[in-house]
Amino acid sequence: MRIETRGLGRSFGPVRALAGIDLAVPAGRRVGLVGPNGSGKSTLLRVVMGLLRFDGEVKVGGLDPRRERLSLAGRLAYVPQSAPALAAPVAELVRLISTVRAVPLAELDRVARALDFDLEARAAVPFRALSGGMKQKLLLALALSSQAELVVLDEPTASLDAETRERVFELFAGLPKTVTLVLCSHRIDEMRHLIDHVVALADGRVGFDGSAADYLRTRTRSVVEAQLRGDADTRWLGDLGFQPGVGGWWRRLVDQEQKAVLLPLLAERLSGALVDLHVRDLEATAADRKSAVEGKSVD
Repeated sequence: MRIETRGLGRSFGPVRALAGIDLAVPAGRRVGLVGPNGSGKSTLLRVVMGLLRFDGEVKVGGLDPRRERLSLAGRLAYVPQSAPALAAPVAELVRLISTVRAVPLAELDRVARALDFDLEARAAVPFRALSGGMKQKLLLALALSSQAELVVLDEPTASLDAETRERVFELFAGLPKTVTLVLCSHRIDEMRHLIDHVVALADGRVGFDGSAADYLRTRTRSVVEAQLRGDADTRWLGDLGFQPGVGGWWRRLVDQEQKAVLLPLLAERLSGALVDLHVRDLEATAADRKSAVEGKSVD
């Protein structure tokens, strides 16, 4: 399902959350929506889903999502960042959403079991009484088992443990190629293998709109963490810009070109001294840079 916006704007009182957003997302594209907190990501998704009024033009599958919500309802699946506090029991919520989206119940049961959510055991439990993780699992199961043409997920793994996140990523990868997927996450490293396109927002405007490969090459940094034996000579790590942490860990923040040079160098010099090595990709935002250790460039 194609998404198009032209001059899209949205304000909350004096705050301009979206300012002139122009996008064209073809059907079947897998989009990563990134940006710092307050950049307008969730607002953009809610506009696309027809949940907010807006200025400008928005077309989802050729239709205005505000005026054609009922026509689009069965073709869209949405998992919000914050689950609604619904009093309805799980069984009633499943019945309602399954009817609107034409969710095959056998497929829903399969996906729910993959996410370790027992629909039968929790049928009578009010949705709002579920834990944050269980709410997330149920909403994801309903979205990923539907026959929606557009699946929109806002921080879908925020309340999930690492094992469940891996299962969710496997389910994402199994979606039909014709389905348009918009995945909003602050963890670009987690979704890099699921997306082919990136839209990055900053202050309500599009800062990047292009291939995931280009974004990852030019707009991401990585934290390289090396843990050495207690008797290892670490002086040269300081010369390379690493800074010491607790437990024998040394950390450094690098861009992608620096990482390509640094990792083979570490493998060569740390032979026999390395206990563990972690490489974690970050979105290159000011917030990320504050949370990581700044390092020197590799010559």
